[in-house]
Amino acid sequence: MRSLPFVNRLADETSPYLRQHRDNPVDWYPWGQEAFAAAADRGVPILLSVGYSACHWCHVMAHECFDDADTAALMNRLYVNVKVDREERPDVDAVYMDAVQALTGRGGWPMTVFLTPQGEPFFGGTYFPRPQFQQLLTAIDDVWRNRPDDIRQNVAAISEALHASTQLQPTSQLPDVSLVHDTIATLLRHHDPEWGGFGAAPKFPSPMNLDLLLGRHVRSGDTEALAAATVTLDAMASGGMYDHIGGGFARYSTDDRWLVPHFEKMLYDQALLIRVYTHAAQVTGASHYRQVVEETVEYVLRDLRHPSGGFSSAEDADSPGPDGTSHEGLFHTFTPTEIRVLLGDGAEEALRWWGITDQGNFEGRSIPNRLAHRGHLARPPHIEALRQRLLDARQQRPRPGLDDKVLTEWNALMLAALSEAAAAFDRPDWAEAAVAAGEFLCRELRGSDGRWLRSWQADGSPPARHMALAADHAALIDGFIRLGELTGKARWVEEARRTADTMLDHFWDTANGGLFTTADDAERLVVRQKDLLDQATPGANGLAATALLRLAALTGDDRFARHADQILQLVASAVPGMPSAFGQALLALSMRHAGSTEVVITGDRPDLLAVARRTWLPDAVLAWGQRFDSPLWAGRPDGFAFVCRDHTCGLPAESASTLAAQLSIE
Repeated sequence: MRSLPFVNRLADETSPYLRQHRDNPVDWYPWGQEAFAAAADRGVPILLSVGYSACHWCHVMAHECFDDADTAALMNRLYVNVKVDREERPDVDAVYMDAVQALTGRGGWPMTVFLTPQGEPFFGGTYFPRPQFQQLLTAIDDVWRNRPDDIRQNVAAISEALHASTQLQPTSQLPDVSLVHDTIATLLRHHDPEWGGFGAAPKFPSPMNLDLLLGRHVRSGDTEALAAATVTLDAMASGGMYDHIGGGFARYSTDDRWLVPHFEKMLYDQALLIRVYTHAAQVTGASHYRQVVEETVEYVLRDLRHPSGGFSSAEDADSPGPDGTSHEGLFHTFTPTEIRVLLGDGAEEALRWWGITDQGNFEGRSIPNRLAHRGHLARPPHIEALRQRLLDARQQRPRPGLDDKVLTEWNALMLAALSEAAAAFDRPDWAEAAVAAGEFLCRELRGSDGRWLRSWQADGSPPARHMALAADHAALIDGFIRLGELTGKARWVEEARRTADTMLDHFWDTANGGLFTTADDAERLVVRQKDLLDQATPGANGLAATALLRLAALTGDDRFARHADQILQLVASAVPGMPSAFGQALLALSMRHAGSTEVVITGDRPDLLAVARRTWLPDAVLAWGQRFDSPLWAGRPDGFAFVCRDHTCGLPAESASTLAAQLSIE
């Protein structure tokens, strides 16, 4: 029996973020028709609050406002209050984030939006401290009761902004490759030559754009593009955004030097950065990029991997301190005194190596970093031994909260990253983890009707819930293709094909092309949008275009390539206005225009396979001779091939050096 104010409706939810709010005195509803019906019955607006479990400022607002009895009483009297986990329901989050950005010019989490009982947004913002929030609650109530015309005007104005992605018209033909060149030129103009990244602080990793620069260098020898990518990769891996003790990356840097992050660790960041650092290692041969990949994979497998094979979503920015209250970054930072107690005679070397000082660099404590020696990450054996001792000691600290829900999209991104890294660095243990992740997705996140679901929770009832979105399908196609390349198993290419068929059947816009965010039989929101822009994760349409081109190459089915072309025609007119937001789509466009190469190696030649895998060809697809049951591969000799779309060239299997030379030319 639910008893307010001690336990609210969120106690019945599976999302760790929603359950964090089950003890608030706020009468929270989960997203759903019950909340909208209650608002209509009472004749009051909906107060929608959106966040995620690892979000520092979400915790701050929860403590200041939602745990406060007076604020909660005001919310309960004036509104129907709805909590949404943006990671479970990015479709809901995207609609109302667009509304907030249209109103304020900025976005972020926690997000606070006021809606009509029909779900129409009319006002919103992000974080509000308690006094301002209480004032806002009473002000919105006054407008709702006394100035309904103002509400309707806001609804109408915001509605126009929400429909922007659905009104985009495709170009009459495939965009020219100059669109890629122009975007790269823009990225280079905004690149910080000293510390890397694009623009001023706060700085985000932008892995899709870094891959775009690396691909430009591979195709054309552009040294400026390579330098911009490596300056950024070196600075990110040397700063405090990278965890030098335990591996893995925090979400983003609050400063221009990548020193002070928001400390939450998201699965998707690990996946995307594993991938781009793998590519950088393949392109440059630099060992420290491989080191970053190895340590980040180690972090994911150690701290985020579920026993059943999937991966948890995130670790929190905050962790409990000795006083019992949570502090941002406490788990990851040190003082000289702590280091000396832990390491004894080795302490002074550790302090120098990781820049840990008495004054500190974050709230009196120090974030370990290598910014004074950028790019020099390889540790002598005695330093590595000290790191292991610090890691062992840190593991005994109270840990940040773990969001242990398993999300299809993010797991598929990790599947692709693990598969690529396992192949590039010949790591059978990573390959085994990738296969387990693929099996987990197929076993746990596909319904009995064959349709994909978005979120899984071990103790959920049912464990898997929420219909999968376009982004889930696009990431799955790419992940299964990469797993097929890694293993040579036709099963994974067939999974990619089946998923692509489902995606095109249920998400495709037959009028203008491109993928809607939600399926044709999903819950109807106030607008059915299209996920076009790269944000923290690749835009669904850009990733789908990339995956469909690769699937067309593997299967010989040009239908997939035609759909990819239509996606690229749809986004073409939007790219010049926001060039940095279309890196993934432009990777697909580059692949489409670059031409392509097929390298067939006959017989059992693991030496040549190793050379091929170490070499990153952004336009190539790896297939394994007759193991792929497809007309494209009928009659092929045993072996493997790099397959691409537009032209082929055979290469005799004579020597690894011949292959390496051919790959570098192509």
